[in-house]
Amino acid sequence: MKRDTGSNVIHRIFLTGCLLLFCSYTFANEDLQKVLNLSETPNGVVFEIVDSDEQALGVILPRVRKAIGQIRERFPKTDFAVVSHGREEFALQAQYQQSLPVIHQQVQSLVADEVPVHVCETHAGWYGVVAEDFPDYVNVAPTGPGQINLYIEMGYELIVME
Repeated sequence: MKRDTGSNVIHRIFLTGCLLLFCSYTFANEDLQKVLNLSETPNGVVFEIVDSDEQALGVILPRVRKAIGQIRERFPKTDFAVVSHGREEFALQAQYQQSLPVIHQQVQSLVADEVPVHVCETHAGWYGVVAEDFPDYVNVAPTGPGQINLYIEMGYELIVME
């Protein structure tokens, strides 16, 4: 039996990571393509973010911004919203404004562009985090899934960002 060398292990880990990243991009890309292929302007688009990595928003929010740009190019009058209800939402606490400034700037930029960003109060509460722990520019919804359902009831299309 042939033993893996350290470089083979690193290579396998790298390839696995690339595959996972590609798969998650493909799923979100399929949702995006579905919206871009609509024949009429959607009432809006809600981006759902659920991740186990507390710093995932650093990667996901630029992808959300890019998708918004693509949709606005095709449908200029579309409204948008973002709902974060996994561990990544904890990065949006006010206490992390200084240590995670890029993530907070990305959220502030979205909000300034009239894209509300919601987090899940129920999920936060499970970890002892309360609504007051988030800055004013983050909307704390009672539940993330409930907030998404409200947008869907208003005719928004759902794009799941994985």
